[in-house]
Amino acid sequence: MKYCPLCDSQQLDNFHQDKFRRYVRCRQCDLVSVPDDYLLSAEQEKAIYDQHQNDAADLGYRRFLSRAWQPLLAYIDGSMQGLDFGCGPGPTISEMAKEQGINMSNYDLYYFNEPQLLTRRYDFITMTEVIEHVADAKQLIAQLDSVMASGSVIAIMTKRAKDEAAFAGWHYKNDLTHIRFYSDNTFKWLAEKRGWRLEFADKDVVLMFKPS
Repeated sequence: MKYCPLCDSQQLDNFHQDKFRRYVRCRQCDLVSVPDDYLLSAEQEKAIYDQHQNDAADLGYRRFLSRAWQPLLAYIDGSMQGLDFGCGPGPTISEMAKEQGINMSNYDLYYFNEPQLLTRRYDFITMTEVIEHVADAKQLIAQLDSVMASGSVIAIMTKRAKDEAAFAGWHYKNDLTHIRFYSDNTFKWLAEKRGWRLEFADKDVVLMFKPS
């Protein structure tokens, strides 16, 4: 890996190695990445996602997603249109929203791939347990920016990387579909770069606000 997939920096340091993969960390944006040699094919990746049993009727799954949904509710209402980006095979946040009179569309590369949804702009976006799966981090952020309306907010749920000692024993890295790991500093860099306001809402949730 010659370039950081988020900021294009060539200042990459070896960060960690386990029996499955190697990891590098960017000095500029602090993103931890799995080099492309270790990435799964789209078919391999989807086969893993197909094993997930996400269900809108599952109360435990709803409680999990509520860590992103509840902080977001302070900033949205029924007059707004939202997007659940990477909703997976069992869209749930959009169902939670509907129960509160809030409209959301569902988009997912593998399960709800409707490209026309990405030609619109939204007042709010949820992206729960998605960002760590996407190889082209820079393109992903640009795509999200393009669908965020002026004054909109995005709720991102992902577990955040810490130092190498913590990373070594971190179960989150053991999922082979997890390939980009964002830290507090990564989100701070991203907010500054984009001119967004950043709020750390929970240990694995950030809210990012696009200015009006």
